[in-house]
Amino acid sequence: MPQPTEDEAAQLAAHRAELRDRYLKPAAERPASTARGIHHAALICSDPERTIEFYQGLLGFPLIELVENRDYPGSSHFFFDLGNSTLLGFFDFPGLGLQPGQESLGSVQHIAISVAPEQHAMLRARLDERGIPYVGPDRGIEESLYLRDPDDIQIELLSDDLMYFGGEWLDGR
Repeated sequence: MPQPTEDEAAQLAAHRAELRDRYLKPAAERPASTARGIHHAALICSDPERTIEFYQGLLGFPLIELVENRDYPGSSHFFFDLGNSTLLGFFDFPGLGLQPGQESLGSVQHIAISVAPEQHAMLRARLDERGIPYVGPDRGIEESLYLRDPDDIQIELLSDDLMYFGGEWLDGR
């Protein structure tokens, strides 16, 4: 990714500061969200078995449902338990000839999944043991491991608690 010039970086920082001043209210002044949380994210995979082996077999997220997609006969729809009543869902669309995705506007850049620090350490050791590439601590971000699933979806395994980011609680705790 090309880096902005010094002047562009200063302009971007000023714009971010303007947006923060205009829209970001202190936690005590924010209204309660109208949402209860993400029920599930729905992604597309090329091979359900490879996807199950990755998410359940490697990462330890239990498969909890596998059914035919109600909107596309022949397609599978399946879910993994991410804890905290949150699901990660997948579809396959056999016969459609879908091509691999690429980072673009409107696409998913990555999915950050919170795991307890002891699980984070265990997963890092498992990735090292199996020779699965990831980035994270080498960039000075000790709490994050970024890796790719079998369909090149970027997953971040984050040892931070939910609602904790950049050294602070986003919900004003």
